[in-house]
Amino acid sequence: MLKKLNRNSTQGIRNRPVKALQFGDGNFIRAFAAWIIDVMNESTDFNGNIQVIAPLRNNSLHKDIQDGLYHVVIRGLVNGERYAQTRLVTSVADTINPYTSFQAFIKAAENRKLEFVFSNTTEAGIAFVYEDSQPSAAAESFPGKVTQLLYHRYTHFRGSLSKGLIFIPCELIEKNGDKLQSIVLQYCEHWKLPAAFVQWVREANIFCNTLVDRIVPGFPSIDAIEIQQSLGYEDERMVVAEPYHLLVVEGDKKLNALFPAAKAGLSVKFVGDIEPYRVRKIRILNGAHTAMMAVAYLRGIRTVKEAIDDPFTGKFIKDAIQNEIIPTIRLPADEMKAYAAEIMDRFGNPFIRHELASIALNSVSKFKVRVLPTILDYININAAMPVNLIHAFAALILFYRGEWKNEKLPVKDLPEVIATFQEAWQNNELGAVVTTVLSNAQLWDQDLTKVDGLQHAVSKALSNLEAINPPS
Repeated sequence: MLKKLNRNSTQGIRNRPVKALQFGDGNFIRAFAAWIIDVMNESTDFNGNIQVIAPLRNNSLHKDIQDGLYHVVIRGLVNGERYAQTRLVTSVADTINPYTSFQAFIKAAENRKLEFVFSNTTEAGIAFVYEDSQPSAAAESFPGKVTQLLYHRYTHFRGSLSKGLIFIPCELIEKNGDKLQSIVLQYCEHWKLPAAFVQWVREANIFCNTLVDRIVPGFPSIDAIEIQQSLGYEDERMVVAEPYHLLVVEGDKKLNALFPAAKAGLSVKFVGDIEPYRVRKIRILNGAHTAMMAVAYLRGIRTVKEAIDDPFTGKFIKDAIQNEIIPTIRLPADEMKAYAAEIMDRFGNPFIRHELASIALNSVSKFKVRVLPTILDYININAAMPVNLIHAFAALILFYRGEWKNEKLPVKDLPEVIATFQEAWQNNELGAVVTTVLSNAQLWDQDLTKVDGLQHAVSKALSNLEAINPPS
């Protein structure tokens, strides 16, 4: 008989003061921010717990089910070897729904020990909602609730500069901290809050720009019963995550003392400029995903792991990363090499089935952001063509033809993008197809036929691919 998971049935759980608020209770933030704090509690003198705040009106919180307890099941590859670890996360002390308990939410601002605010409200969460017309009831938006929280804290502590908070947003948008602060200030104006409070928001609080990275598949539906039996507990809230994790925070390195994650052996960095790390993730992790999609799919491969395991596509991906992508990024070579090795482990994770068809969504816009800048930088640096990424470009153009070896391809994009490629492929001459596609500034924000040598290189690569299966 499995035991119920709660604080009465589980030994050794310490009571700690609440030091952080967490807006959101989804799989990612539970296996990321709350997990990080739990590890710090065990390995450092951080000694702080979390209050979870519902970010949306229809958001359901689950603290009462298991007293905030749940397991993070970590599975994947580390240095090429299979790795598994399970952690009982005990850092969630309480949950608050501002829509049903607005006063409890506001009172959370009175906590003297409160230092950090984490959030994961999706890319659409950091937004201004004009209908939030007055600050005396729970705002619909996350930044609106932050403004309400800060205003009460400012009032309660009489404008003390020492009572500001450190915001570490985990939303996947560029300059997420800057955007959050700008919308908080927009609410200040919207609600006509005092100028002194606006100054306090700017001077006493820190809104960090961040980069977060971890694959979190969520609840392990297939083998949940087996895992629970091994734990000895029922756990309706357990979540699976890969071993890899990264939090890069743009901020003063003095924050290390307040948030000693590195001391706990966690991959958390406080840096002066987050941009190189953002470029690294976009060009290596996201760029390799995008570059491999069409190449692998046209070869009959359907998942990322299968692409890594295939002799041809596996070598193609490694060569593209090591010889063409990494040389265009301004970070130390040793650091880049280690990151690339971690990426290959992540791609080869046997516990995650990452479908190439899902990566195919909006591939043209992804290629423009994730791969094309590397191609152009490589050409500028080396006065030569990056052979693997040119091959990927040609494969993308062929993929958007929509059919290959009598099979319909999973092309998913905006109607106008699909129409552009359909029109281009009405021409049977491959050079003309490439000219039509590369010259379309609406696709690439520039006319790529003006890049010396690019049109010829892509045409040649496309011709080589087309020769495998010429049109009937």
